Amino acid sequence: MKAMIFAAGLGTRLKPMTNDKPKALVKIGKKNMLELQIQKLVANGFDEIIVNVHHFADLMTITIRELEQKFGIKIAISDERNFLLETGGGLKNAQPLLDGCEPFLVHNVDIFSEIDFREMMHKHQNSNCLATLAVRNRLSSRQLLFDEENLLCGWQNISTGEQNIVRNLLKFTSIAFSGVHIISPKIFPDIKETGSFSIIKTYLRLAKTKKIGQYSHSNGFWIDAGTPNSLKEAEKLLNNRLLT
Repeated sequence: MKAMIFAAGLGTRLKPMTNDKPKALVKIGKKNMLELQIQKLVANGFDEIIVNVHHFADLMTITIRELEQKFGIKIAISDERNFLLETGGGLKNAQPLLDGCEPFLVHNVDIFSEIDFREMMHKHQNSNCLATLAVRNRLSSRQLLFDEENLLCGWQNISTGEQNIVRNLLKFTSIAFSGVHIISPKIFPDIKETGSFSIIKTYLRLAKTKKIGQYSHSNGFWIDAGTPNSLKEAEKLLNNRLLT
C-alpha cells in the first residue's frame, strides 16, 4: 500500500523551533514527527511512502534516507524545493509516484490521531468515491459540508460567514476535516488546477458531479501538533503511550 506524507510546509506556527529545521523534523519526545508518522504507516501495512520536501529540503533528504534504512521500506521524495505547492499542487506534483490501480493514503505530517487506517481504507474501497476524507466533530472555523448520504457538498468559514455550496440542498451537516484522506488515482485526470493550490478547492469542484465521501472518527484522540501548545499535548500523549 502507498501513502503520501505532506511534509513540505514552512512550520511558521512552530517558530523559533523551525528556524534551523523543517516542521517534519521537530521532535515529539525522542522522535521527530516524520519518523512517528512513518512508524504508524508501516505498522498499518504501508510499504511505499512518498514525502514531499521544500523547507530545508537537503536536511529532509538526509533524514528520509536514514529512515528508509531504519524501516526497510521504499520512501520516495517529491521535490518542491523551488516552489511550495500546497496540498493540491503537492499531490499533483507527486502523481508519477502515486499512479496505479490502488487507492493511497495522504497524511499531514503534524496530525496525530487514533484513526484506523485499515478500516478507513476498507470503507473507501467499498464506496466508489474518488476520495474519502477523515472528519471529526471539533471546534474549527473552517468546516466541510456533507449531504444526507455523507457526500461532500460544500465548505464554510464560521468566522467570516463565507460559504461555498456546490450542490443545491435543503439539508446538510458541517464537520471539520482531519488532515487525512484516502484517494483513488482515478482523480488525477480530473485535477485541472495548476501551480500552488489547496486540494479542498479541487474536491469542492469535483463534488458537484462526483462522489467525495467522509470517514468519521469522532472517538479517540486527534491533535494538530503544529503549534507549541499542541506540541506539548502531543508529548503528553507520547508519555502516556497513546502516541507511539
